[in-house]
Amino acid sequence: MSHSYLDMINDYRDLYRLKLEEKNRLCGEIRQMIIGVATENGGHLASSLGAVELVVALLSVFDPMKDKIVFDVGHQAYAYKILTGRKDRFHTLRQWGGISGFPKREESPYDHFDTGHAGTSISAAMGYAKARDLMHQSHNVIAVVGDASISNGMSLEALNQIEELKTKVIIVLNDNKMSINFPIGGLAKHLSHLSTNPSYRKMKDALRSACKNLPLGGSLIEESLKKLKYQIKTALQPINMFEALGINYWGPFNGHNLEELEEVFKLAKAFDESVLIHVITKKGKGYAPAEENPTKYHGVSPKRPRPDAEIVSWSKACAECVERIAEKDKRVVCLTAAMEEGCGLSRFKKRFPDRFFDVGIAEEHMLTYAAGLAAGGMRPVAFIYSTFLQRAGDQLYHDIAMQKLPVVISLDRSGLVGEDGETHQGLLDIPWFKSVPGLIIASPRDVADMEFMFSNLIKNCDMPAIVRYPKGDAPKRLARDVDAPCAPWLKAEVLRHGREVLLIGHGGVISMLIESCNKIADIYNIDPTLVDLRFLKPLDLETLNKLFVDHSLVIMAEESYAIGGIGEQLLGFAQRVNKHIRWEHMAVPDLYVPHGAKDEQLRYVGICCDEVVKKVSEYLETAPR
Repeated sequence: MSHSYLDMINDYRDLYRLKLEEKNRLCGEIRQMIIGVATENGGHLASSLGAVELVVALLSVFDPMKDKIVFDVGHQAYAYKILTGRKDRFHTLRQWGGISGFPKREESPYDHFDTGHAGTSISAAMGYAKARDLMHQSHNVIAVVGDASISNGMSLEALNQIEELKTKVIIVLNDNKMSINFPIGGLAKHLSHLSTNPSYRKMKDALRSACKNLPLGGSLIEESLKKLKYQIKTALQPINMFEALGINYWGPFNGHNLEELEEVFKLAKAFDESVLIHVITKKGKGYAPAEENPTKYHGVSPKRPRPDAEIVSWSKACAECVERIAEKDKRVVCLTAAMEEGCGLSRFKKRFPDRFFDVGIAEEHMLTYAAGLAAGGMRPVAFIYSTFLQRAGDQLYHDIAMQKLPVVISLDRSGLVGEDGETHQGLLDIPWFKSVPGLIIASPRDVADMEFMFSNLIKNCDMPAIVRYPKGDAPKRLARDVDAPCAPWLKAEVLRHGREVLLIGHGGVISMLIESCNKIADIYNIDPTLVDLRFLKPLDLETLNKLFVDHSLVIMAEESYAIGGIGEQLLGFAQRVNKHIRWEHMAVPDLYVPHGAKDEQLRYVGICCDEVVKKVSEYLETAPR
C-alpha cells in the first residue's frame, strides 16, 4: 500500500530519516504540489520544478536555521518554502494575505534575504560570510544562483571580489540553460563548454571518489582535503573563468541525482575555501508541458475566465506598434534585458533579427548600449519593466538624457502589478525620473494614444522619452470618438466638461475615473470635469491652470507613490492660481504594497471608485452652499 511521504514531512528535519529512494519519491510529490498550486494561483512554475532535488539535497546537508541559504531571484524556491514550514500554507501562494512567491525574511526565519531581482545572491552571501567571520561564528553560507543571473553585472562584480575577501562562500550554480528565454552571450557559451568538457568529467569523478573515501577523523579530514585541493589545482583543465578569479570550480553534476548532490555538498561543507558547484538541471522537470516549452511555463498566470480573443495586452500592443513603425523606418531597433516574451517582442525578433538585441539580465548595459546606438544615428526603443528600470537610473540620467539622445523607453508594468508583489511593483518611475531634465514622460490611456505617442517620439522627436503603461489588457479606444484624432502633442485632454469637481488622472486610472464621474453625477447631481494628463513631463499647465480657477475640489489619482508623484507637484501650481482650492491626492502611501490581485492592491491603497465618491461626499458636507 503506497503512502504519501509529503504528508509525513513537517519540515526539512524530517528529511534526515528518509532513505534515498524515499527522498526521490518525495521529490515527485513536491512537484505535484507545485504544479497544482502554481497552475491555480499563477507563479514561477518551470524554475521551481527544475530545482526540487537541488533543494532537497541542500536541506539534507545544511541546516537553514543556522546556515544561510540565499536564493538569487527566488523563482526556484517553491520546494524550499514547502520544506521549511510552509507546506500547509502553500496553497495561499501569491494570494492576498498568503505566502509570497519569493523568499521573504518577514515570512520565515528560514528565508535569509528578500529577493525578486537577479544578481543579488552572491553579494548578499559574501556579506553574510564576512559578518560570520568578524563575529567569530561558524555556520555555512550558500548562494543559489541561476546561469542567467550569474551573468548579471552585479554577480560578476561579486565574483571579482571573492578571492580578495578571504572568506568562504559556497556558490551553487543551477544551470538549466534558461533564464526566461534561452540565455545569450559569452558566459552562457563558457558554461556550456564547462558542462561538456571531458577534463571536468574526470575531475567530477575524482571529487565523488573523495566524498566516498573522506576519513572520519579531524586531522585526517584536513590532510585529505589538502591533498584534494592540490589534485584539483594541478589537474589539466580547460580555461575556466571561475578558477581564474580564485574560486574553486567543481562540476558539472547532475542536478537531479540526489546522491551525487548530497555527496558534493558534504564535501563543500568540509572544504575551507570558497567553491562554485556547477549543477545541470532541466527547467520544468516532471511536468511535460513545461519541459517542452520552459519559456511559456517560466511564469504562469492565475486561473481566470478566458479573455476575449480581440482583447490585447499592453505589452503586445506596444510591441506591435513599434514593429509597424520599424517596417517603414530602418533606423528603429528594439532592445530588451531578458524579457523577449514578457514584452511581446518574439515577432519583432523573427521579422527583424538584425535589429533586435536581447542583452541578458543587464539593464545598465542595455541603456548605455541604446545611447551608443542613438548617438550613431539609430532610433532605439528599449523595452523594460518599470521595476527593472530602477536598476539603470544612472544610465538613463547620465548616458541618455544628459546627452539629449533620442532613446525611447517602453516602460512595461508601470503601477501596481499584482501577484509578484513588493519587488515588482512599478511605483518608482514617476518619483525618480520626473526630475530628469529634458526627459519626456508619456502615459497613454488606450492603444490609440499609445500609437500616437510612439509614432511622434520615433519619427519627430529628438529627445529621450519614457512611455509608461500598466500590466494587463489595453483598451483600444477609451472615451474618444471612432474617427476623432488624438489630442495635440504634449497637451492634456479634457474628456468631460463639468463644474465644481475636477478629476485628474493618467494611464490606467482613467477608466476608474470615468466610472467615478458617472456615480457622482447619479448620486449628487454634479457633473465633474475629467482630465487625462497624457504627458507627465512636461505638464500642460496652460490647460490645467484654467481648470484650477474654475473648480473648488480637485481629486488627482495615479498609480505611483504619493511622495514625489505628479499630484504632489501639481498641488503647488493649483494653489498659486486658486488659494481656496481643496486638493485630494489618491496615490500609493509610504509603504511596500503586498502581493495579491491588483484590484485588492488598489483597494488597499485607496485608489478606487468608492474612494473618489467618498471624497466628493466629504467635500459636499463641509463646502459652503
